[in-house]
Amino acid sequence: MSDDLGLFTDPEVEERRPLKRDRERENARAKAKKRKKTVLWLVVAMVLAVGMGGAYYGYRELRGIGSYDDFTGSGETDAIVEVQDGDVVSKIASTLYENGVIASARAFTEASKTDARVTSIQPGFYLMKTKMSGDQAVARMVDPKTRVPAVQIVGGIKLADIKVGDKVVKGIYSQLADASCTEKDGVKKCLTGDEIKAAAEQTDPVALGVPEWALPDVKRAEPLYRLEGLIMRGVYQVKPGVTAVELIRSIIVSSAAKLQGAGIPSGTMNTGFRPYEVLVIASLIEKEAIEKDFSKVSQVIYNRMKKPMALQFDSTINYKNNQPHIRTSDADRNTPGPYNTYISQGLTPTPIGSPSQQAIAAALNPEGGDILYFVKCQQDGTSCFATTFAEHNANDQKAQRDGVY
Repeated sequence: MSDDLGLFTDPEVEERRPLKRDRERENARAKAKKRKKTVLWLVVAMVLAVGMGGAYYGYRELRGIGSYDDFTGSGETDAIVEVQDGDVVSKIASTLYENGVIASARAFTEASKTDARVTSIQPGFYLMKTKMSGDQAVARMVDPKTRVPAVQIVGGIKLADIKVGDKVVKGIYSQLADASCTEKDGVKKCLTGDEIKAAAEQTDPVALGVPEWALPDVKRAEPLYRLEGLIMRGVYQVKPGVTAVELIRSIIVSSAAKLQGAGIPSGTMNTGFRPYEVLVIASLIEKEAIEKDFSKVSQVIYNRMKKPMALQFDSTINYKNNQPHIRTSDADRNTPGPYNTYISQGLTPTPIGSPSQQAIAAALNPEGGDILYFVKCQQDGTSCFATTFAEHNANDQKAQRDGVY
């Protein structure tokens, strides 16, 4: 009998039979799963291909297989590049490539294999050419004339020039001006000492890179003296072609790192003085003694400041008067002013010159003892120290008899 009306359908059979929509859903899931597997295998294949390609490229580079870009000739226009401390040959090559000097880093590294001098290239600025061949770039980099001369700041030197008779002892500003000169594309360009001085005196100290621990004192100081002492003894690289502000900032920032390495401000906590005051003390030590007496002169300063007692240093008066003399006149000592330490007690408002690392070390670690006086008593600059004025007076008279001054 037919059962068109479904009156005799077995319910269990009906439950076991999948509906059409269920079959379609299941097919769709199977297709999606298959597509996912296909995509996954494609991704795996691509990763393997890229990995193998990268490995092969690296192998080619290591083995020196394959070509690389390289210019021909000795170059076109001038370009200034910087080699930093610790740069290896590959880093120098990358720097040259980034500045358009060479067509590829490998052009330089390959050419350098025949010249061992490349491994001895010193930090600094180099006047190169754009679009140089690798061989020409190597030859120019190892040529001493290519490197822009660095500035050597000695201990005790001032910012301003000092005139000694007919001769002029160049200060830091003049030395920086000389170092700023370079001949680029046939034209010689220099900053002047006056341009650098004006930038130092008129620019916001923050913009000049003055460290935070020195800012309050620098802002209070007379513009003429405010950067004194912040450029400590050392070698500085000067990039040609920059503005006066950029030049000063680079030097101040570099010096701040040197000062930090010497213990300012981190090592000043137990001295009883602020970091800037320690810098002032170091500059006084640098001017008043030779290195072997630094720690003793430091102790004299500590002891006199503790009493309190005027420092009575001729060097501070001569600094203000821009004189190189060791001794001062009665008129000089009787002229009031913040740099006259015969009249004004305490430290000077600013350092009086560039301190060395040795002077800073002495300012942080005085000798110890009760010494209060000293005088240069030997021709080599050695000082004699005393705890009483009577002893000091005897040392002073002996120094005069011996013709020390």
